[in-house]
Amino acid sequence: MRYAPIEDHGVIGDLHTVALVATDGTIDWFCPPRFDAPSVFGAILDAAKGGRFQIAPDGEGGNVKQLYLPDTNVLITRFLTPQGVGEVQDFMPIHEDDPGAPQRIVRRVVGVRGSMRFQLHCAPAFDYGRAEHMLHNGTGGAVFTTPSLTLALSSPVPLLADAGAVHGVFTLEPGQMATFVLEVAPDGTKEARPISDDEAQAQFEATVAFWRRWLAGCTYRGRWRETVRRSALCLKLLTYAPTGAIVAAPTASLPEGIGGVRNWDYRYTWIRDSAFTLYALLRLGFSREAEAFMHFLRDRATESESMSAAPLQIMYGIDGRHELEEVELTHLEGHRGSRPVRIGNGAAGQMQLDIYGELIDAIYLYDKFGAPISYELWQVVVRLLDYLSDHWRERDEGIWEVRGGQQEFTYSRLMSWVAFERAIRMARRRGFPGPLVQWLETRDEIFHEIMTRGWNSSKQSFVQTLDGDALDASNLLMPLVRFIAPTDPRMLSTLDAIGRELVSDSLVYRYVPEHAASDGLDGEEGTFSICSFWWVEAQARAGRLDEARLVFEKMLTYANHLGLYSEELGPSGEALGNFPQAFTHLSLISAAVYLDRALDDPRPR
Repeated sequence: MRYAPIEDHGVIGDLHTVALVATDGTIDWFCPPRFDAPSVFGAILDAAKGGRFQIAPDGEGGNVKQLYLPDTNVLITRFLTPQGVGEVQDFMPIHEDDPGAPQRIVRRVVGVRGSMRFQLHCAPAFDYGRAEHMLHNGTGGAVFTTPSLTLALSSPVPLLADAGAVHGVFTLEPGQMATFVLEVAPDGTKEARPISDDEAQAQFEATVAFWRRWLAGCTYRGRWRETVRRSALCLKLLTYAPTGAIVAAPTASLPEGIGGVRNWDYRYTWIRDSAFTLYALLRLGFSREAEAFMHFLRDRATESESMSAAPLQIMYGIDGRHELEEVELTHLEGHRGSRPVRIGNGAAGQMQLDIYGELIDAIYLYDKFGAPISYELWQVVVRLLDYLSDHWRERDEGIWEVRGGQQEFTYSRLMSWVAFERAIRMARRRGFPGPLVQWLETRDEIFHEIMTRGWNSSKQSFVQTLDGDALDASNLLMPLVRFIAPTDPRMLSTLDAIGRELVSDSLVYRYVPEHAASDGLDGEEGTFSICSFWWVEAQARAGRLDEARLVFEKMLTYANHLGLYSEELGPSGEALGNFPQAFTHLSLISAAVYLDRALDDPRPR
């Protein structure tokens, strides 16, 4: 069995979890009932043992095209063969008004032209392929049962059972349709419940209406409207509705380098993403999502009252839990042999001081553009700054979550400066009480340290670590967080240095591994798409609009056929890392919004 390339996937979801659908009609990643649950279909991590659900033409030859139904997350996979044309319409119904409704994947197979013979193969592998299941194959479909989860597959065509899987063959003429529904079923279910064509059509129409109604709230009308709107739809897909949390990505252990060891579980919420998430959502007019995410962040920050150690973790489970134990699944071979396969994330226990700046910046942005924060939340800000006042000088693992030892990262100092600077702004604007004199002194001390020890006069650039000489793309955020003017000579020379050492055409490496602080890992990685969009915005803010626009347009060519991005890009533009990645789409939105404004009014800001 072959592995579909990471970029050869679309994604559907129901605001609780998602399914990845490859261009060959295979669902090879699905974790019901929520993002961080064990996989049922995981062939993307092990083609033989991971489990899959495929519907495709029976035979070789032809072309495949994938698209989204406009302004929705309903995915259509079209098969164009010499015998005819057929398509599979995949979606997951959204149950806003009926939270007790079963979670479903609906797969409608349609005959378009000619006579097309399809084959179906559904082979679940529960708990990442570690759990055995019972199969009951009846007249209306199949039921797959484990002690913790039951799935029912309703089918309008006969299915044959084989070693815990089912398969079938059917032919559709033009205008004919066959609907298959895989749903999470109650314990004790023995028979798959038949789904009528009318019921399937009603759910299709309701799902289309939901996505179009939601997207109608987008206020962006700029040059890259379709791209930004697709990024917004992607971000909404990655939202966990019960808490408002947004996962970094819905997948686990997709490799940063094929065959390498840099394979991580991203199905959690990083504090670091919070400010960028809120900024993107608010800029696009989605205040409801920003409010829900703010509540999630508020709850995490409020927990600090009862914690004896650091008041914040760098990441949390989508339900707010703290324990994210990292485990290696040694029975899985990994995507194209990329081992180890990891679930959970040990970086949750790291010290990363920048998160305080990112959280307080998120609170600041929400207070300014969303709704005024409460006095109770302000008290949380004060407690966080009390902690940061005592610890900002310490070494940490930094934004890139290195596993080679703590360092004095410039970016961690930068975001510590942001924490105090944003709190001072809020206190002055809202009249909140706080030790402003102390905060001002600390803010200024951090500023001077970055300017003296974070600046390398030989390189004529800000560098990765204090008193170091390695460049780091995270310093592109300096003008974005208003630490330094984008046209300041130091920032301009930093842009030039990053352009020479870290940029390849439009693609940006986060750092050069052999020059940077050790991240404690072997293997290579690709360019980081987040950094590439930071590069666009930093260039635009510096007034280099022609270069910024060209780089942005080039970056758009690296999206997959549906406009989706993974975390990284390989030497040939192939997607690497977990997919789709929220932070990449957030940085795309930020860059597009600013670049639009700058092109419309190029005067210095």
